Order: sequence, then structure tokens, then C-alpha cells
Amino acid sequence: MTDPVQKFLGRIPLRIALAGGWIDQPFVSRHNPDPPGSMVVVSLVPNFRPMDRAGFATGTRAVAHRIWKGRLPRRPPHQLVRELYKAENEGRADPSGSQDMIGIVYPGISRLDYDARIEGGIFPAHIETLTDPQIVAWLERVLHILPVEPRPEGYYPLGRQNLDPRWIARLGRSGRACFEAIRTRDLTALGRSFNECMACWEAILPDTVQHPTLRVDLKAMLRAYQRRYPGAMFSGCGGGYLFVAADEPVPGSFPIQIRTS
Repeated sequence: MTDPVQKFLGRIPLRIALAGGWIDQPFVSRHNPDPPGSMVVVSLVPNFRPMDRAGFATGTRAVAHRIWKGRLPRRPPHQLVRELYKAENEGRADPSGSQDMIGIVYPGISRLDYDARIEGGIFPAHIETLTDPQIVAWLERVLHILPVEPRPEGYYPLGRQNLDPRWIARLGRSGRACFEAIRTRDLTALGRSFNECMACWEAILPDTVQHPTLRVDLKAMLRAYQRRYPGAMFSGCGGGYLFVAADEPVPGSFPIQIRTS
């Protein structure tokens, strides 16, 4: 018998982005003096319905569901990524980054290395993926997902831009540090990479964490959780969810299940 919840949720994977986000956007990566800059994405089993407009690439997932009739085709993942990127972004002034598509299509935990000199920085110059069961189980145990609030109508994260090459280099390095922390199962380093990524967001794109339309004081919330736990970062601009790196329960949070095949 078909699971009715699974039927409702669909089979297209979910994706989350960890440290390094925004380096996938060419308007950012072209200012990186130390390419490639990296970010981390994680493909999730679709066992719950995340909030829309909350950093889980639900818009990209909806397009994937439409064009692929509810499940990933059995074709090379790099082809699927380009097909999905084109389907979602054709005619858009502010295109979604390719990390949204890669996190849905590629299983496991992936480091995406972006270099504006290669394909204009639209697609990664290199992808490295972890699916080792011990590493996956560790990240599932220490990553806690805390709901905050979806991005409100009228919110726009790109109003204020400070594309300082020094901060952009740090952003790209935060993604590499995040991936190495996961590979070596180093909780302190994982939390540090989260905190560094958020410092870069605040410096480069201040509206990602502070904007007149936002009802929650995201900066105050972030600081509180960063002081209490090894590290914390938001799932995307404007809040969405708070990702907390911790080796202990985080009240109100829920775990993830990583897709490895």
C-alpha cells in the first residue's frame, strides 16, 4: 500500500545550504580574489513539508516536480542540474543559483567550488560529495533545524550590497571549512564555519539579516544561539530556519535525514 504521507510530500528530494551560500551567484563570485570559493549543500529525504520562502529551495523543487513528473530521472546528475536551472531561470532578472538544483539532484553532502572564470561562475568548477554512512550519521546527529519564519512579502535581500573582495574571499573559505569540518566530524569547526558565513552575509549583503519587512530580530536571535551553542546560521536570507550545530538537544528543533542514493 502506498504511504499517503509520502504520496502527498512527493519523491523529489529537499535541499539545504550550509556555509558559503551566495558564492554561487556570479555577481558575488566575480569579486573573489581567491577562487574558487566554496559552499556546502545537503540533499534530504523529503519526509516533511518545509515552509515556502524559507531557504529550502521549494520553488526549485516545485519546478523539478513539474518537469520530471514527481521523481528524478535516471540520467547523469550534471545534465539534470542544467535542465532544471534552465527551466527555473529562463527570463528571470534574479536567477536562482545552481546550488539549489545541485542540492536536489546530487545525493549526500556536496562541496561546490565556484570560480567566475569558469562558465561565468554559474555552475561549479568542481563538486565533491560525501556519502560515507558514518559522516552522514554524524551530521544528522549534530545539525538541528529550528523554524523561524518565512521571508515576508515585499522582502528583498539585495538592496544593500557591499561586494568587498576580502569578505567574499572569507565567504568562499567558510564553505570549504564547513565541508572539512563535516568530513572530519569536528563539531567546533562546523559551528565556526556557520558563524563565519553569517558574519560574511552581514558584511556583504546586510539585508539578508536586517530589513524593514522582517518581524523577527534575526541578528539578536543569531547571536543568542551562537553564544549558547558551537555555531548557528540561517537557512537562507530573511530567516526561514535556524541551523544549530550542537552535540546536545536544541529545544524546538527537529532532525534531518540525508539522502545518500
